Amino acid sequence: MPSNVGTSAHQPGAGAASATSSSGPAFTSAGNTVGSMGATNAQKNTNGVHSNPELIMSIPVEVQIVLGSTTMPVANLMDLGRGSVITLDKQIGDPIDIVVNGRIIARGEVIVLEDDPSRFGVSLTEVMSK
Repeated sequence: MPSNVGTSAHQPGAGAASATSSSGPAFTSAGNTVGSMGATNAQKNTNGVHSNPELIMSIPVEVQIVLGSTTMPVANLMDLGRGSVITLDKQIGDPIDIVVNGRIIARGEVIVLEDDPSRFGVSLTEVMSK
């Protein structure tokens, strides 16, 4: 915990007071003093992120290729077994969704890889705008 963050005992009339620390102002609410990060530290953090884009580019994200979905009662879910067929909300030829961290970022179509016909991939047909 940073040294400029502390607590003070709640005393009548002291709850609305404000305090300052060597690294910047601190704010008091309901008897708790919360210090702010000094401008120097904030600039270091911001500059560190902006000056090192490789760090951001190396963050892993979850990518899902969604062929379709359906809704079913729990009873039907419990009856599923080998050979069961689940009907999806999309038809063959409909674009599939490419989802990153829960957000649709693109759509595409399923393709068979030319260099390895035992595998398939997705050819993007639409990329969502920001």
